[in-house]
Amino acid sequence: MAGVYLYDAVRTPRGKAREGGGLAGLSPQELVRGQAAALAARCGNFAPEALILGCVTQSGAQGGHIAMLAKLHTGLPDACAAHSLNNYCASGLSAIGQAVAKVASGEISVALAGGVESMSAAPFLGDRAGFYTNEELPPRARFVPPVLAADRLAHAEGIARAELDAVALASQQKAAAAEKDVALQASRIATGALTGEECIRPQTTADSLAAAPPAFGELQDQYADALEGQRFAPLHGVAHAPPICDGAGLTLVGAAGLGPAPRARVVAFAESGGDPAASLTAGFAAMDKVLARTGLRLADMDRIEFMEAFAVTIAKFLRDRDADPAKVNVGGGHLAKGHPMGASGAILTSTLLDALDACAGRYGLVVLTGAMGVGAAMIVERPGC
Repeated sequence: MAGVYLYDAVRTPRGKAREGGGLAGLSPQELVRGQAAALAARCGNFAPEALILGCVTQSGAQGGHIAMLAKLHTGLPDACAAHSLNNYCASGLSAIGQAVAKVASGEISVALAGGVESMSAAPFLGDRAGFYTNEELPPRARFVPPVLAADRLAHAEGIARAELDAVALASQQKAAAAEKDVALQASRIATGALTGEECIRPQTTADSLAAAPPAFGELQDQYADALEGQRFAPLHGVAHAPPICDGAGLTLVGAAGLGPAPRARVVAFAESGGDPAASLTAGFAAMDKVLARTGLRLADMDRIEFMEAFAVTIAKFLRDRDADPAKVNVGGGHLAKGHPMGASGAILTSTLLDALDACAGRYGLVVLTGAMGVGAAMIVERPGC
């Protein structure tokens, strides 16, 4: 996508979503304000024409148009448009994609885009949407919790517990090692008192994973109608699910000549829906679409950030696709560091740029996949490569 650049991307560390968690005392708008201030310090003065924020649970502390609230709290220009966006787990990357499209069309020349989720302040399913319990919908369209969808996907794909254990252990090990790698944290902004990832469990071992029981089997009874009577062995335990956490990420998206040297050019962006009964697979479809659009292959990517929605998604990706595992989620993934839902796409964009810079790579790919058939993917290229 010629002429659209990521001038910079920053992120908070991820804090445990609980009382006393590292970010729990900060409001969602304050998390965004901190990232906007960091971008201004790193890139100089700019006047964004839009603030586009992904946020999933838009109620309570995150209700009332969170992007507008963040705009006012941050002191952005009155003329800056504000957009709050919910595309489930892909929200943060969808927000960046909308900013890219606006810049590419000539509608605007510069935007701030990303996401925020304070799961301490606005818990998962805290918006109490009627959709979550609507029994009038046909079974395949009814809401199924993502972790139950993960067990169903593992059953459908024939992915064994040992494979889930292996990717969960790898994520923890890489995340722990990355905490000591300054280059991989170049765009992580200390926020409040939190300077590092709070959810990593470095004590995780292959034995501890193998000994942990599945944790979500009872959900099959609760959602029996949506599953149409289907039964399968529960596999995912707590360690195979991303920790619930707080976080934010923000990207400065603009046309050529904005001022600072851009960190990457956006080559292409794509979104895709998917079969809601095959939840957590739409990210694969979005990835295939963005690769086809560019004529590039996974083998051309120097670094890949593939969202570890649950252990089954990354296990399926590494099993089925021609990607070098050494280039995938090099700093660990969601299984270790957590999933602040609306912020994840922006956070992974930031970690991708750090990983590309660290290896002096050319092409990078970020893939987000979410519940009920949502997915997004983006390919970027470092200038001068």
